[in-house]
Amino acid sequence: MTCDAAAKLIPLYGYGELTPSEEERLERHLDQCADCALEVRRQRSLAAALDERRLQVPAALLEDCRAGIVAAVDRGEPRAHRPARGSWALFWGAVSESLAGLGRVGQPVSAVALVAIGFFAARFAGVGPGSISTLSLAPSDSVFSTVRSVEPDNAGRVRIAFDETRRRVVSGNLDDQAIQRLLVAATREDNAAVRVESVDVLKNHAASNEVRDALLNAASHDPNAGVRLKAVEGLKPLAGDPGVRRTLAQALLTDDNAAVRTQVVDLLVSHRDDSVVGVLQGLVQREDNSYVRLKCEQALKEMNASIGTF
Repeated sequence: MTCDAAAKLIPLYGYGELTPSEEERLERHLDQCADCALEVRRQRSLAAALDERRLQVPAALLEDCRAGIVAAVDRGEPRAHRPARGSWALFWGAVSESLAGLGRVGQPVSAVALVAIGFFAARFAGVGPGSISTLSLAPSDSVFSTVRSVEPDNAGRVRIAFDETRRRVVSGNLDDQAIQRLLVAATREDNAAVRVESVDVLKNHAASNEVRDALLNAASHDPNAGVRLKAVEGLKPLAGDPGVRRTLAQALLTDDNAAVRTQVVDLLVSHRDDSVVGVLQGLVQREDNSYVRLKCEQALKEMNASIGTF
């Protein structure tokens, strides 16, 4: 695992969101990389510091509230009767009051208020006014919640912060542009199994520019050798494309997996040109895998080129 790949997993690692295989790969990397291990400790310290933050209520606030109530009772002020309001009116009233105070409390609280507004707006959307009396949190097979914090108060209530993810399932033909875009996006997911499956599906549609670019990116940069192998296989129909050949030639000199290097050699020599000779000559001098080195030597002999560079 590279440090770039580890950096993407470390935030999820702190919250226990990684799959067992991802967690195992990351921990193996942390055992060998002091910088990434330091980053884990730094993020844990930051999370602990944030957890310790508490809102300090002024001690005199409760007394002021009680004094105000007593004064109102002593004056005999009648209870104000407000007209009944529908759910949407109540919601937008709360929004207006929240936004009115944003300038006083600063940007962090403003961000929290906007997130809350978006959450409740989504809950209210599509429901007629007056028909909602409470927030429903019934479990659903397609909605996944992760609880982030639980804060009980002295009144017997509890405040729970959680993240919610909703799963959707779509299906369609591979020629459908929407399906292709989802598959291309899946080639960049953190889950290696998803990337392997996505590249495997896309490899037969490399004629599309978006698909070709996704395969090239996977072949050059994906941290998983299985994904890179699938991507190189998908680029075979484009072996004669100069841009594809340049990218694969660079990958040949930097990839740390012998199986990937072997497959790239086969692809490059399937369309021989002078540029391949120099790449293979350079690889022979530095290649530590005997099988890959033999493949390069055989290819150079078939092209009547010397094994060494002069």
